[in-house]
Amino acid sequence: MDKTKQPYGTVLIKASHILDFLSNCDEPQTLNTIAKETGLTNSTALKILDTLLLIGYVQKNSELKKFSLGLSIIKYANKSMNNLDIKKIAQPHLEELQRLTNETVHLGIQDKDHIIYITKIESKSPICLYSKVGNSIPMYCSAMGKAILADLSDEEIKNYLDCNPLIKLTDNTIITKYDFMEEISKVRKMGYAYDNGEHEEDVICIGVSINGSNKKYGAFSVSLPKYRLTENFHRQIVDAIQNCKLNILNELQ
Repeated sequence: MDKTKQPYGTVLIKASHILDFLSNCDEPQTLNTIAKETGLTNSTALKILDTLLLIGYVQKNSELKKFSLGLSIIKYANKSMNNLDIKKIAQPHLEELQRLTNETVHLGIQDKDHIIYITKIESKSPICLYSKVGNSIPMYCSAMGKAILADLSDEEIKNYLDCNPLIKLTDNTIITKYDFMEEISKVRKMGYAYDNGEHEEDVICIGVSINGSNKKYGAFSVSLPKYRLTENFHRQIVDAIQNCKLNILNELQ
């Protein structure tokens, strides 16, 4: 007899797949696309979408017949993010980091094998970035993700790599396990991590993890276009990031 505990209400799991898919889309999606990407039939997807529409978790463009996330679920997501202790503690220090560097600053937390952006403080000279609060990014091609992974054991990182293929997103994306482990070794020696245009072309990110009192809180980074990163500015950013991390950790103690 199978004693494995079965989830109650599998329709909720199917609904979560739809919401996960829509949360990663920048544009509204058709029923056919939603059904295909979530492994559901059109009939099942439509029934779930009708319920999600009723409670405001999704919204529908009647003219285009496309679906996107609704305001109700965004409200809950924002409330949850605002309640995160690390966000409240880190916010003033990240604002000071942004003031010192005048570049875009991100705060993220780990969600399974991804980093979710929970704070974004824009540069006064912004560039077009994928990042938005609530968006997620693979750990292997982000400075924050690498910084968090570098705190793990080699065995844990190898398990991560076994479950997450290194997909080439740009010409700079690291795509072999050997090269990635070499990268992690550099992160450990330097005390900070790079995304050298590995997720978005010509965008550099420098990030560090936030670990204190045997607890992992997430990571933060500074993002800027490659052409603005001079040798002197690089040193300035690294110093500012390390000071910011120290200030955050002091409050967490």
